[in-house]
Amino acid sequence: MTIRFIHAADLHLGSPFKGFAGLPGKMAETVRESTFTAFRNLIDHASRTRPDFLLIAGDVYDGEDRSLRAQEQFRQGMEMLRGAGIPVFVSHGNHDHLAGSWVRFSLPDNVRVFGPEVEKAELTIRGTTVTIHGFSYPERHVTEPVIGRYPPAGGDAVEIGMLHGSIRGDEAHDVYAPFTKDELLEKGYDYWALGHIHKRQLLHEQPPIVYPGSLQGLHRKESGAKGFYDVAIGRGKASLEFIPAGALVFGQAEVECAGIRHADEWLERCMDRIRAFREANGPGLLDLRLSGIDEGAEGMFNDAPESEWLEFIREAAMRDCPDVGIHRITWERAAAPAVPGGLFRDVLDELVSWDADGWKSRLTDLYGHRQAYRFTGRLDEESIREIREEADRLLTEGLMKGGRAE
Repeated sequence: MTIRFIHAADLHLGSPFKGFAGLPGKMAETVRESTFTAFRNLIDHASRTRPDFLLIAGDVYDGEDRSLRAQEQFRQGMEMLRGAGIPVFVSHGNHDHLAGSWVRFSLPDNVRVFGPEVEKAELTIRGTTVTIHGFSYPERHVTEPVIGRYPPAGGDAVEIGMLHGSIRGDEAHDVYAPFTKDELLEKGYDYWALGHIHKRQLLHEQPPIVYPGSLQGLHRKESGAKGFYDVAIGRGKASLEFIPAGALVFGQAEVECAGIRHADEWLERCMDRIRAFREANGPGLLDLRLSGIDEGAEGMFNDAPESEWLEFIREAAMRDCPDVGIHRITWERAAAPAVPGGLFRDVLDELVSWDADGWKSRLTDLYGHRQAYRFTGRLDEESIREIREEADRLLTEGLMKGGRAE
């Protein structure tokens, strides 16, 4: 006998999608709607293929102050699954924890939401008992291990654990409900349905320990196809099929600029990369990284502001590939020319002197704010690098303008 279920996590319904100003109207709307579109793709797949049940392992919503629209969209999806006879098991994570403040919506009776303590739910599928263990975050920060509260497997039931958390010692992500792979395996479960890490990962094959990743990429660092797993367990073994669900894919393309002297040449090279991305990934949002900028290309680019080049390629992309938006352009230039000293130079030198702790100390009020974190994201090494680079770019532009004014 085989049971079949869907494992999804990190829906983040209602994400504000910070940092996408300036996109053409249709693409901006696609980005804003993408988490809802991905969710509808999940519901459509489940309604069409009729799995035995659906697991959602945390962060259904993007924030603790769940919006009315996000909750209504989720409720409607659950009603559709109820009509298809599909039970749903939900655990809430650090983003949509139980201590948040929101207007409550009722959910249909096919939905089981786990409480703040580890609980188990049972259902019988064609004569086989399936036991699902899980919990919801009682508050935003659950930094202590919870794995010890999960009971060991026992009996003949198919046993599944749901856990929104991270591997102990993984400093690349915020550490919540930490665990080790051995601790999960010691429980003897047939499947571990994980959430919290937005990158798709298979930590162990048999039994599977799985992060399905986010349902939709939320920013440019969450590149590649996003979706969920369609899982079958039979005769003690599991098979997994990844199902893409995202409305658009975030990506990056490098445009070699050596030898370019005219804007039409640059445009054609960019469009070649944009078309290739579209063919490989479908709809998406793309960063263009300009490399190999020699002296001649630099002279061409200096004849118009960077904002105009960005608008130029956005308009061209919308004509040829209307479902691929250009998020931004980054310029890999040779060493910057000498610039005048003074206050700007002092500020640049000060920025360079800060280490990671220095940046975190100076930005803690913003990134630690109860509401602002929804719009800023996590202050990790990559974010610090981007902030430093952007500050350097803006200050350097100021220096150059100041030098020309003199």
